[in-house]
Amino acid sequence: MWFKNLKLYRFTQAFSLDTEKLQLMMQTMPFRHCSAQEISSMGFVSPLGIKNDADPQLFHQSGKAFWFTLKREDKILPASVINSELAEKVAQIEQETGAPVGKKAQKEFKEDIIQRLLPRAFNKHAFINGYISLDEQIVVVDASADGSAEVFLAALRKCLGSLPVVPFAKSQQQEILTNWVLKDAPEGIELLDEAEFKSPADDGALIRCKQQDLDADEILAHIQAGKWVQKIAVAYKERLSCIIAEDLSIKRLKFTDLVTQQNEDVSKEDMAARLDADFTLFVSEIDAFVKDLESMFDLAADA
Repeated sequence: MWFKNLKLYRFTQAFSLDTEKLQLMMQTMPFRHCSAQEISSMGFVSPLGIKNDADPQLFHQSGKAFWFTLKREDKILPASVINSELAEKVAQIEQETGAPVGKKAQKEFKEDIIQRLLPRAFNKHAFINGYISLDEQIVVVDASADGSAEVFLAALRKCLGSLPVVPFAKSQQQEILTNWVLKDAPEGIELLDEAEFKSPADDGALIRCKQQDLDADEILAHIQAGKWVQKIAVAYKERLSCIIAEDLSIKRLKFTDLVTQQNEDVSKEDMAARLDADFTLFVSEIDAFVKDLESMFDLAADA
């Protein structure tokens, strides 16, 4: 269950959950498969992967952390197949009538083709995981793009009725990240050998480097030329490594053995127990990391 990418949000006001009513709230949007004529469907499933249960619990709780899993099903209809059938239909009508088919009619034909093919389409499944930490008053979503995170938040908000959150950082943090390279990284942070630099000028010149000493003269020359750090690879207290982006989203999150081996004594055969143990450990690590990020970037003053 270890998240790979983090989109971070914080509550704008004190937030709590009524755990006795939470299951009923989540049941307002359970996952169900697409009907024959639906192109997509979305809803919450058990984070622990419980199957064959008429009423699975649609969240998992560990202390004051709540884990939710949003599942989406999409029908796969290749555009090439639709367009091929549409071309044949249009050609047939034009041959029979001797007149060109207008755009409005072509749009209607295309919609008819899609509806006819939907029952035979393949299904594609995707999952978005996230958790609410009441201790830290944050929401953490395992997503690499804002769009996916917003879909998760909107679905959760629909169930809970309210989810007053804003992005963890209200402003871009390139200046602080750049100072990590020019001066010193904060305690607990070690700069690794990968970064992205971007000019704030209209040309938006972009430089990416990997396996590169960030103290090298050529890197410092880019900064002196006006480019700021857009993304940077770091290690945190020998517990994890990741890419920190200018909006404080986290990518390519990976925990060290120092963390992951803590649950080795929990049997992998008991899937539910192992997922619960991993989630508890994961929340503890991420909550601590996020708390330090808030201090490093002085986000409390920005709240």
